[in-house]
Amino acid sequence: MFKNRIEAGQQLAQKLTEVPQEELPKKDLVILGIPRGGVVIGRQLASLFCSPLDVVVTKKIGAPSNPELAIGAVGVTGEPVVDEELAQRVGAGENYLQRQVSELRSEVLRRIKEYRSDKPPLNLKNKVVVITDDGIATGATVKAAIEVLRQENPQKIIVAVPVIAKDALTEIEGLADEVIYLEAPDLFFAVGEFYQDFEQVTDEEVKELLK
Repeated sequence: MFKNRIEAGQQLAQKLTEVPQEELPKKDLVILGIPRGGVVIGRQLASLFCSPLDVVVTKKIGAPSNPELAIGAVGVTGEPVVDEELAQRVGAGENYLQRQVSELRSEVLRRIKEYRSDKPPLNLKNKVVVITDDGIATGATVKAAIEVLRQENPQKIIVAVPVIAKDALTEIEGLADEVIYLEAPDLFFAVGEFYQDFEQVTDEEVKELLK
């Protein structure tokens, strides 16, 4: 169990130092935290490696009759990622998808502007991108982030988290170039159970961490 996100991030940062330099070159390294807790973790990684820190914000496209079922994802740039077969199966037609993409992209832009203010996005082309969060349960958000970020042509995408559910680990290993973690327990109910202090991170804290 981790004391808090800062301690978890520090331990994860130390784990990353064990990765060979050629696989994790500092000059090409970019850290992307998933708001909000992932930005706290990301700050610890960015501080140790002296790397730029930014947020990665995506929104899932939910099925028409079941919003919790992700049939795709939208990022701030690039094409939306859609599971065409699943979309067809759940009756998500072209009009529905276009409407969802428009609404969700507006929400993504709003959140990114709130966090970044006028700071421009980082250029990820040919960079080694580390996506981090305070933990991964289902992996839906991280999987969406990987799919969207691939369109920016990074050299490599690494997912680094303190704790991850084993089912999610298997799926994410199939999408990312590498997954680095501290714990992957057999029993996993919620990310918060692995922290003594799992107080919600505020938007103001995220903005301060990104400064």
